[in-house]
Amino acid sequence: MASKTYQVLGLMSGSSLDGLDIAYCSITWEHDRVTNWKLIQSETLPFSDQWKNRLRELPNQNAIIFAKTNTYFGHYMASLVNEFIDNYSITDIDFIASHGHTIFHDPEHLISIQIGDGAALASQTGYTTICDFRTQDVALDGEGAPLSPLVDRYMFHDYDFYLNIGGIANVSANIGNDTWVALDCCAANQVLNFLAEELGRAYDDNGSFASRGTVNEKLLRQVSSFSYYSNPYPKSMSNGWIRKKLIPLYLEAECSPEDKLATACEHIAIEISNSIQDIISKEDFVKTSYKMLITGGGVFNNFLVQTIHAYCNRSLDIDLLIPNPEIINFKEAMLMALLGVLRVEKVPNSLKSITGAKKDTINGAIHLGYKSVNEKEHLATVKHQNIVKSKEKV
Repeated sequence: MASKTYQVLGLMSGSSLDGLDIAYCSITWEHDRVTNWKLIQSETLPFSDQWKNRLRELPNQNAIIFAKTNTYFGHYMASLVNEFIDNYSITDIDFIASHGHTIFHDPEHLISIQIGDGAALASQTGYTTICDFRTQDVALDGEGAPLSPLVDRYMFHDYDFYLNIGGIANVSANIGNDTWVALDCCAANQVLNFLAEELGRAYDDNGSFASRGTVNEKLLRQVSSFSYYSNPYPKSMSNGWIRKKLIPLYLEAECSPEDKLATACEHIAIEISNSIQDIISKEDFVKTSYKMLITGGGVFNNFLVQTIHAYCNRSLDIDLLIPNPEIINFKEAMLMALLGVLRVEKVPNSLKSITGAKKDTINGAIHLGYKSVNEKEHLATVKHQNIVKSKEKV
């Protein structure tokens, strides 16, 4: 099979609402695997306050506002992408792979919706856009999440566990013979950032506020009481559930913001440790020592990482390894680029062993852009569109 190198823009909008993560990647695909990759350029372009509020409140809005926001957010992302392309003078792009922003995730009812109209992205940037990376899996009774094990499988090697601390913390494991399992452990940065706002900060830098607090045992018992944590994997967590069930417990707690942050860090560390123990037990994944790669914005919270390390090493020998800051920040955007490559190569980009679906699936809707197709294909598309328009007029 011939080697093919793709130049891809991977886009990720996470539940923490930091902004749009953009990763310009080069990925070489050969013999059904990634043989080379490079993160060429990356940046997080922050969302305006208006967009932060709109995305945060959208689950409570009516259908017409939802439809408008889906379209407008696609156009807004396109403007950020064009800004990124101009800033770095990028000209060689095969396609854009966009996660969009998750508004509803309820796989029990066959729903997982990420907004950010792919057609708007393709039309406003000119580049073919691949999006909608979850719904095919969900339609086959899968969780549609987590997706991160795919980038672990193809682009990062020699680790036993992979922990991503984003808005939600998830862990995946390569348990041998290229067999992968994964799950969402608990809410993470979106709770910590929400609590930091009580102190007038966007986030708890280095966990400095949490380090001054004391764990509130009553609050810890409350946030740990949900059946989700004892349910078997595969399983995924909904942002809506976090907002409706978990965050109110922190808001109502009669303790200081510092104590709430300390309690949240403790809860996150406990659930991550429990998830790892669960995988080891259920998969008989027993080793004398383990290596775990940690990425996501939560890595920059030193207090949180120290707490996780302490819990994980109470009964196990787990070496926590932290990559360079670019990988930490943009691994999820790189994941999107990879999922796009797998979609183009017609290789499954969602695995049943991870999501619980009936079978492995190839996810991703493709919206053609005029800059990503050759002139003959573009002219043929335009001709077809003109024929359709002329028939509609008749």
